Amino acid sequence: MSEHRLEVADVFRTFEKKFFAQGGQGLGAHQRKAFAAIRDCRTAALGGHVEYVEECDVCGHRVISYNSCRNRHCPKCQAMARAKWLAEREAELLPVPYFHVVFTLPQKVGGLALQNERQIYRILFRAASETLLTIAADPRHLGAAIGFLAVLHT
Repeated sequence: MSEHRLEVADVFRTFEKKFFAQGGQGLGAHQRKAFAAIRDCRTAALGGHVEYVEECDVCGHRVISYNSCRNRHCPKCQAMARAKWLAEREAELLPVPYFHVVFTLPQKVGGLALQNERQIYRILFRAASETLLTIAADPRHLGAAIGFLAVLHT
C-alpha cells in the first residue's frame, strides 16, 4: 500500500480550530463553504457508496468510496477538470507573444471596494483598459492596436 500524500484537506482538518481561533472568522460565506467542502471531500462526512468492482473475491471485503464535494475550488475534485480546461484554452491561443499585466488597487482603495464593489471595479477596469490601449498605441512603445482579456482576482 502506498504512503498517504499530504493534501490541502489534511492541512484544513489539522489546523482548522487554530485557524478560526486566530482570525479565520473573517472568511465570507462562500469562503467558509469552500473550506468545508475541501475539508470534507471524499470523507465519511459527505457519505459514500460501496464499489462492487473493488470487492475481494476471497473474503468479500468491499471498498467504500466516499463522495466528492465537487466544489470548483477543491484541488482533489477539480484537478482533471482544470487540466482539461487549460489544455482547451492553450489550443485556442494564437501563435503570437502574450503578456501578463497586473493592475493592483492601493490598500486604502481595496477597503472601499469591499463596500462599493460594482463602482470601484468598474473604475478599475476602465482605467486598466484605457492605460493598456493608450500605452500600446504609442509609437515609442508598441505603436499598435491591441486586444486583451481582463479578469478580476479578488
